[in-house]
Amino acid sequence: MNKPKMATEKGVPSNSRILMLLGQLERMNGEAMVRDAETARQVTAKILHLIQTQEKSGKEVMSKGSSGMEVILASLENIRDVQTTLNILCILSELLTVGRGRRVGVFVSKGGTGILFQLLITASKELPPSEELMLQLHSLLAKVGPKDRKFGVKSRLSGALNITVNLMKQNLQNAKLLLPCLQVLRVYSTNCKSFYTSHRTNARRAVDGGHVPVLLALYLDWHRNDTRHRHMLIRKGLLICLRNITNIKLGRKAFIEADGIRILYNTSTECLPVRTLDPLVNTSSLIMRKCFPKNRLPVSTIKSAFHYQLPHIPAAGPVAQLYSQPPGDTENDTENEEDEKYHRTNDDIETDLNKLHPKKSAGRPFEELKVYERFFLELSEDFQVSLIFYFLHKVTRFAQALSPKHTSLSSSQEDCNPTKGKHTETSPSFPNPAPPVSLPPLKLDTIHLTKDQDKKEVAHIASPDGQTTLSSLTTSPSQGQSIEQELAHVLDNWGSDCGSEGAEDEIGEGAVLEVPDTARLLPLHDPDLYVEMVKGTQSVPQYAEVAYPDYFGHVAPTLREPLLERVYGVQRSKIFQDIERLIHPNDILDKVVYDLNFILIYFFRYEYDLVLNSDINSNHYHQWFYFEVSGMRVGITYRFNIINCEKSNSQFNYGMQVLMYSVQEAISGRPCWIRTGTDICYYKNHFARSSIAAGGQKGKSYYTLTFSTSFSHKDDVCYFAYHYPYTYSTLKMHLSKLEALRTPQIYLRQDVLCETLGGNACPLLTITAMPESNSNDHICQFRNRPLIFLSARVHPGETNASWVMKGTLEFLMGTSSLAASLREAYIFKIVPMLNPDGVVNGNHRCSLSGEDLNRQWQNPNLELHPTIYHTKSLLQYLAHIQRAPLVFCDYHGHSRKKNVFMYGCSVKETVWQSNISATSSDLQEDLGYRALPKILSQIAPAFSMASCSFVVERSKESTARVVVWREIGVQRSYTMESTLCGCDQGKYKGLQIGTRELEEMGAQFCVAMLRLKRLTGLRNHQHFLDLESDLIGTQSKVVRLVMWNMPLITHI
Repeated sequence: MNKPKMATEKGVPSNSRILMLLGQLERMNGEAMVRDAETARQVTAKILHLIQTQEKSGKEVMSKGSSGMEVILASLENIRDVQTTLNILCILSELLTVGRGRRVGVFVSKGGTGILFQLLITASKELPPSEELMLQLHSLLAKVGPKDRKFGVKSRLSGALNITVNLMKQNLQNAKLLLPCLQVLRVYSTNCKSFYTSHRTNARRAVDGGHVPVLLALYLDWHRNDTRHRHMLIRKGLLICLRNITNIKLGRKAFIEADGIRILYNTSTECLPVRTLDPLVNTSSLIMRKCFPKNRLPVSTIKSAFHYQLPHIPAAGPVAQLYSQPPGDTENDTENEEDEKYHRTNDDIETDLNKLHPKKSAGRPFEELKVYERFFLELSEDFQVSLIFYFLHKVTRFAQALSPKHTSLSSSQEDCNPTKGKHTETSPSFPNPAPPVSLPPLKLDTIHLTKDQDKKEVAHIASPDGQTTLSSLTTSPSQGQSIEQELAHVLDNWGSDCGSEGAEDEIGEGAVLEVPDTARLLPLHDPDLYVEMVKGTQSVPQYAEVAYPDYFGHVAPTLREPLLERVYGVQRSKIFQDIERLIHPNDILDKVVYDLNFILIYFFRYEYDLVLNSDINSNHYHQWFYFEVSGMRVGITYRFNIINCEKSNSQFNYGMQVLMYSVQEAISGRPCWIRTGTDICYYKNHFARSSIAAGGQKGKSYYTLTFSTSFSHKDDVCYFAYHYPYTYSTLKMHLSKLEALRTPQIYLRQDVLCETLGGNACPLLTITAMPESNSNDHICQFRNRPLIFLSARVHPGETNASWVMKGTLEFLMGTSSLAASLREAYIFKIVPMLNPDGVVNGNHRCSLSGEDLNRQWQNPNLELHPTIYHTKSLLQYLAHIQRAPLVFCDYHGHSRKKNVFMYGCSVKETVWQSNISATSSDLQEDLGYRALPKILSQIAPAFSMASCSFVVERSKESTARVVVWREIGVQRSYTMESTLCGCDQGKYKGLQIGTRELEEMGAQFCVAMLRLKRLTGLRNHQHFLDLESDLIGTQSKVVRLVMWNMPLITHI
């Protein structure tokens, strides 16, 4: 080793005593140390004394720029005197004891680990070796080993590992020396990257030597005889040996052949009542789950039950793989998931500065984009004339609506808005019906509206025996009620014979199914209008029935629903029940029932396994569910297991419950989804995923969601859902109802952006305030309002995004002064449902193309991704005419986090999270992207600023948020994620989220946009930053008061 030259840090006095001693030690070369060993002892002893007594001495040695560590290591490498060596080892031990690992890192980087190994080999050649020297060496190695990634390689190549093992064997009775040797061996064993091969080799040796049955017998013997549980560590040590052996396939096979699952199951069952034995039960459970035979799902294929023929097949990607996959899904990957934690690297953060800096992309030629001008009539040059006629037309319609002489609409108006001006008489009174034995499905071909000569609407609904019962909905003229009162119409009751065969009259002796009076509770819900919207919806399976919850509607419960407190050991008990099935297969009924969207396996009398259908044109994406059950009994606990979930974790493990809708409760006037379920947990099961479905990764398993519930009504019809459903037909119905909320002061235009692959319309909304007059100034102000672009529901399974969007739309169409100010401040462009086909067909994440549409924004295909293609084109058109949106926000739902939060894009924060080097000019950016999330964190109870992230990741580079930021140049480009579970902070802490809170979040987003308008209207940028700081420091309550008493907004 080359002799270093002593250097001192700037600011440290060169006459420091410790540095003078280190300089003296440096001047002694190798031969001088051998000749003058006594001087070396004295110098090293003085250095040790100074470091032990003066804290600043250690800091001077380890300070930046000092070569003290190099001098000490050089001396250790050249010294031959035992006492001097011990002194230096003690110096190193004192130096490395403090510093929180930084000093150890410096020691390793200077080659200290290799010098210690070499010294260990040299010392072992002495007969007998110095016990004190061995003690100090191993103590130091145990301290530095965890910080050296190549510790295992160095120890194996130098031969130090064998020296430590032999030394331990020779000193089994010497506890003082045995302890540091064991500590070093633990460091060796945990350095798995280096010793992975050794682990597998040793496990194979154990299997080849027949040690698995011996270890099981030893564990069983200790279990039977250690009745007072005094030797739990020995029992756990035997289990750890079995755990390591079963990391290889041969080990698992030997464990099963030795009846290991039965042995551990029986012993663990006996240990369950004793909480102190949980470490044994948990380790046993881990081994049994690992060795549980990997089975395929009990289905003939993992592909979707439905297929949609695409216009063309992509050359690459998941859809191409699906079409090239041979029939039958013969592949069965059963390799175990080993050492997964060693492959988890945070390499997803974007490190290319050229990609991090937003650069407006030319995209398509402007000549191609000019066709999108028709979606921006409010920005056109000749809009003034059309606006006058539009303004007069709306005033005329509004006056007619308020006129008591206005009795009916024209036929064309009825076609556009079938509910406008309709008023229904109060329903006649009926006797309270008995609970129906069987509720008929609502079939589309048996539900239709007709008009007789007296303009009386009649709903025809077929009864189970084929007869048709009638119930009239009489239309009467409006008597000058407000728009809100016009919407609150009452449904007539309709009934159907649900009794036994041979009913002779309309009412019959059987029970009557009565439509609940939900119209009074749901001003935007109209069952008849909903059915009409369903009839115009295109689906691949050609659905012919309407689910009762979608027909009746949903009223948010008045009581808050708290997060479910998890019962201790519930997941472990479910896993043990799965293992019991394997041990006692004869107890399983194994009756299979096929349904449209899932397969149900009847395992025990009151327990069912459900297999979710894949997204159409896909072989995976199983998470969302919405299914019906009937024929239940009261007082019985039923268990449902959904066995092919894909995500590695879920909020079902942290207080989230499934949703249930009871038809009997709806008939009784309580039409609402409620949280339900006990013994809920989410865990990895023994069903293996195909590598094709797992993105090429082998050894992946499915996950089980299990929950138990009981029912309050016999022979009820109940529905269970992953989250509050919100269908495409519901959206169309709500948009039709929003039209009725329009006043002469509101500019609302509904366009069809495009038609989807499945033939459904993708709506585009424009909402703003009408100009105060047709003067040039007011028209100019109208056209120059900043644009806000909102979208939602690109992932069909994230239904909470639609509820948030519903809250936004209703606020924008509201009559409050805040809503009016917001419309006067902005022009809102809204695509409320980006993936109608996925929603209609019950997909979880994909469209009919079998692809995640939120990963197609970079290069969307006109035929395969029409909604993304045209939405991006709208934004590109705005960028070309220099009218890029002030804010772009895509509403989403998050299944593994609580609260509501945002993802944004920031160069600076991305660089901070990575190790790339950047200049100050690279990190210059406007902090305005943080303004909107900060405002929301102050005014929205469910919003959490701490959960927000502004890091750009490679895996998200083709999402809407990143593409709009990078290509369109929108600085405030966000994804707003709403939890499916609940909140762990703020006003709603400990509560599960409901539709009321989600709609409130949508409204609060609008209120935040008003505050953002004030901030962006300030000319002084520093003043803007000061206001942001004030906003952070202001109490939430005070800010909320300021928000709701906001003065008039000034326009840019």
